[in-house]
Amino acid sequence: MTQSELPSIPQRSGSEKRATNNPSTALAASAMDAALDKKARDVVVMDLRGISGVADFFVLCTGDSDVQIKAIAESVRGDIRSKYKEKPWHVEGLDHLQWVLLDYVDVVVHVFAEGRRSFYELERLWGDAEIGTVSSEGSSADIPFLQSPAARAVRRGD
Repeated sequence: MTQSELPSIPQRSGSEKRATNNPSTALAASAMDAALDKKARDVVVMDLRGISGVADFFVLCTGDSDVQIKAIAESVRGDIRSKYKEKPWHVEGLDHLQWVLLDYVDVVVHVFAEGRRSFYELERLWGDAEIGTVSSEGSSADIPFLQSPAARAVRRGD
């Protein structure tokens, strides 16, 4: 693997802010659901709040081919743009389609090819994070920490 194959994460000055006030939980949920719509595998969300200043959430998923990886990334971008009027602050990896990174400042989406995901093991690297996993038939609604208190009450029937 060469350096040019790896996504480079630009240094943040700390002043980066999103253009809107949409909750990061909503962006992470939208990214998960968009990835699932394109049949991404092993979709997880990592809650980094209180652990790291890098982001509030990482959303990770795996695609089985270059075509699927690109479709997943485009689906995430399109879904977040249409629902929340947000564009990524930084995008990396669309040239090689082995690890696509969509950085929304508070939410970073990682779309991996199988070999890259198993090599980097971000779940292990960020082992202190709470991890929410969803089945291929599930949705972000299955992840309690992504739900607002009002949404959790509705689901419980309160």
